[in-house]
Amino acid sequence: MTWRNKTVWITGASSGIGRAAANRWAELGARVILSSRTKSALQEVVEKWTAIQQAQSLILPLDLSQSDESEEHVAQALRWAGTIDVMVHCGGISQRSTVLETDLAVDRHVMEVNYFGTLALTKALLPHFVERQSGQFVVVTSMMGLFSSPMRSGYCGAKHALHGFFEALRAEHHDDGIIVTMVCPGFIHTNISMNAVVGDGSQQGTMDSKTGSGMTPQACARRMIRAVERRKPEVLIGRLEILGAYLRRFAPGLMRRIIRKAMVT
Repeated sequence: MTWRNKTVWITGASSGIGRAAANRWAELGARVILSSRTKSALQEVVEKWTAIQQAQSLILPLDLSQSDESEEHVAQALRWAGTIDVMVHCGGISQRSTVLETDLAVDRHVMEVNYFGTLALTKALLPHFVERQSGQFVVVTSMMGLFSSPMRSGYCGAKHALHGFFEALRAEHHDDGIIVTMVCPGFIHTNISMNAVVGDGSQQGTMDSKTGSGMTPQACARRMIRAVERRKPEVLIGRLEILGAYLRRFAPGLMRRIIRKAMVT
């Protein structure tokens, strides 16, 4: 598959998997729209690209918690690109606290960013895909969208919800030529645990050991893009942790016992 003259829009493009994916798609010749909350962080990504890659990029800052602005963001993206071929939902936040100690406001915020922010952009862009009878949503959820772990109740809830929503969208718009690829990473060496919110809404500020020793974002992005090119409905990316998805499906009782005893932070 050639990416030249294709437009890829990536949220969460300033760091982690989103940044690695933006770099890789730029290398492959795609036109790339980069979004996250902080314009300066996006500029740091693009300034390392070649002049040609920079000319084929658009920095479009957005805050996923401000979902009422999604239609305007889509309009800006379409004014610049004309058409959008792939929408990569990579932006979001994680959470690290027990159910009992987590304020409901924190749960609502995690859901607003990870779920409703993603849905708002999807709904705003969907008519463009339907009109073209073409388009692909790439939704970076998590292994936590397939099974749950202690200390991540709000995060797991939002990621499970994304799977439910996009499976319905996939069924409704199959005949419109719209593809959905659900990307389920395991432990990837990013700042996700550093930036995770705890029970009172403050940041955790520490790197958990499994995330710190995880796969590189660059390796994850390469595998994700291969799955996108092959139009795979779902891809699991990680190491041994992806076995959890199969245990959850074929041996759920065993998986629950393992999860109860897991050392998580």
